Amino acid sequence: MSEGLRITADKETGVAVVTLDRPEKLNAIDLGTADELARIWRELRFEDSVRAVVLTGAGERAFCTGLDRDAEVPQPTSPFMVDDPLIRIGPKANDLWKPVIAAVCGMTCGGAFYLLGESEFIVADTTATFFDPHTTYGMVSAYESVYLAHRMPYGEAARMALMGTAERISARRAHEIGLVSELTAPGGALEAAVSCAAVIASYPPEGVQGTVRALWAAKEAARAQAFAQAPSLIKLGNLPTERQAELFAGRRTKGFRVR
Repeated sequence: MSEGLRITADKETGVAVVTLDRPEKLNAIDLGTADELARIWRELRFEDSVRAVVLTGAGERAFCTGLDRDAEVPQPTSPFMVDDPLIRIGPKANDLWKPVIAAVCGMTCGGAFYLLGESEFIVADTTATFFDPHTTYGMVSAYESVYLAHRMPYGEAARMALMGTAERISARRAHEIGLVSELTAPGGALEAAVSCAAVIASYPPEGVQGTVRALWAAKEAARAQAFAQAPSLIKLGNLPTERQAELFAGRRTKGFRVR
């Protein structure tokens, strides 16, 4: 098990809890954690005692802040190829069709949407905020924007992707627009998500998993077409890594608007 990830399972309820466990890094995903996430999703395909999963982040400050900026990811020079270490971190990308519920508190941004985009629904407490920093740092929000556009109204997804770090969507607003399905008091998201998961896990698993697959099929074709455009858009639109780092180093930690 990676130091950045832990999993617990309750065989009586059939619910497993997968926790991103790098609170000192705001649960940013390094390469080891990315590999471990993919491995866990694939192993859960064979664990019949687990019938529903809750995904959460350790600590109170963040659910996940995407890819760890210290991760070194060499890229091919071709404009048609991108090595994205997060593209395989979600359950659907690893052929897991057991329901996954995300329990969110604190900051959620960028590459976190690879995980939220492949969860069935999101439970958040009132401390949660959501934003996408890519454009601020001279990067294309490609895969993240596709996931967002499938989880919320187009105008809201576009605003989040384009406004970058200047705005954060509050948990209340996320609930109003349908990104979040249930809002809880601070610290209550995990308990509420586990409660939902236990109900779902009590049902016959074949019907549940078939329903998950049917729901995903409703948007799968459009997502695959959009993803096919992502590598060239990223290669054409991203600033050089050094310039991105300069913009990130000069970032403002205050002054953003929460709406």
